[in-house]
Amino acid sequence: MSPNPSAITEIDCERSLRLRGDGSQPLPDEILTSTVPLVLRGLVADWPLVRAARASAHEAEAYLRRFHRDATVLATHAVPEAGGRIFYNDDLSGFNFSAQMVRFDQVLEALRAHLDDAAPPTFYVGSTTVDTCLPGLRAENDLNFGGREPLASIWIGNRTRIPAHYDVPDNLACVAAGRRRFTLFPPEQLKNLYVGPLDFTPAGQSVSLVDLERPDLERFPLFAEALRHAQSAELGPGDALFIPSMWWHHVEGLEPFNILINYWWRQSPAWMDTPFNTLMLALMTLRDLPPAQRAAWKEIFRHYVFDSDGGEAAHIPPAARSVLAPLDDTGARMLRAQILKRLNR
Repeated sequence: MSPNPSAITEIDCERSLRLRGDGSQPLPDEILTSTVPLVLRGLVADWPLVRAARASAHEAEAYLRRFHRDATVLATHAVPEAGGRIFYNDDLSGFNFSAQMVRFDQVLEALRAHLDDAAPPTFYVGSTTVDTCLPGLRAENDLNFGGREPLASIWIGNRTRIPAHYDVPDNLACVAAGRRRFTLFPPEQLKNLYVGPLDFTPAGQSVSLVDLERPDLERFPLFAEALRHAQSAELGPGDALFIPSMWWHHVEGLEPFNILINYWWRQSPAWMDTPFNTLMLALMTLRDLPPAQRAAWKEIFRHYVFDSDGGEAAHIPPAARSVLAPLDDTGARMLRAQILKRLNR
């Protein structure tokens, strides 16, 4: 991969932020509202799970087993020839992996059985709610988000490569075992990432079709420009990475046994739908309009959405502003009902 990505800005949590590595102190707002990625070295260095992982993969596995009851998880399996890459098949008609619901402890057993393989099959469990899968784990391994209530998920597997994708929420990813390499691209690099299908994806999010390990610049020439804007960091047990909303990130598990716990939250009211719904509707209603009409709608969206400062309805009496008034949960439910009625006509 060339040119080499630049380093993500790093913060030593103990020295710079005076944060203990047990996660008990509230995280500063300047971290949780950052618009650029930040490596937080040692943020969870004193989690019991991290301490177990630093001793060995076997101790980390034993620690996890303390919290497992009978939960099942969606486990991904790929043959050794996939090289850990969770991706499509050759013609994008399907995927290069299989997935099925299994007991969580069966995943641990499969990982243990292949710890010493030079070219193991891929085993991977992604985005699984911690409290459901391992009840009680967060009582000993958690972070203090103040008034925020993020969704905490666990990711576990051996050597894996997850293609570049974005998430709508902000993301704080904590490496609890093994090592992970993150390569990030800012949102404006979308046009250079050669993104695959929007509605047929390996794991729910659209992904870049470029293999970051061996980028084919003849097939994907614009990716060279994306690489010039890439940022990267390698994280070990106890380190964390803040990934701002909408930043594309490629994630690699670098060891035979890797555990990551991440937290997702949105800086928006709970009643707001995902903007992805707007994109899908726009593909249906705007993309294929004649150019002049598309330009007119672009101006409407600019006026009412992207450049909105609250003044676009100032000339309308407050009681008559309807959907142009500030929205709340009740207003959002009413608007959603109107939209569904229009779609179902």
